[in-house]
Amino acid sequence: MFAAAAVLVAGGLSYAASSQPDGLDATTRRGCTTVEVNGAAELHGECIARNAEEHRFAGSPLADYAIDGNGDLAGPAGVVGVGVAFAVLFAVVRTVRIGRSGSRSGGRRDDVAARSDAEPE
Repeated sequence: MFAAAAVLVAGGLSYAASSQPDGLDATTRRGCTTVEVNGAAELHGECIARNAEEHRFAGSPLADYAIDGNGDLAGPAGVVGVGVAFAVLFAVVRTVRIGRSGSRSGGRRDDVAARSDAEPE
C-alpha cells in the first residue's frame, strides 16, 4: 500500500513541481543576478552560488528531475526514482536479514548438537 502511494505521489506531483529555485538555491543566489550570455545563464554579483560546481551525477539520465534532460518526463522520472529507492531499500534490508539469520542459525545448530551429545537424565 505504501509503495503504491509513493509511486502515485512521485508520478503525479512531479508535474506540479516548480521550476523555480528551491529554498537552498534561492538562498545561495542572494546577491547575484542571472544574466543570459550566449544562450547560457551566468550569475553576476557576489553570492555563494558563484562558487558552485556541477556534481558528478549532473550528466546522468535522471538528473534535474527529468529523463535525459526532457522536463516533460518529470512524472516517469519520479516513478523511476521511487523504484530505485525501493530496490536499494529492499537490497539493504535483505542483506541485513541474511546476515542476522546466518549468525543466529550457527548458534542454534551448536546448541542442538550440544544437547544431542549430552547423556539423558
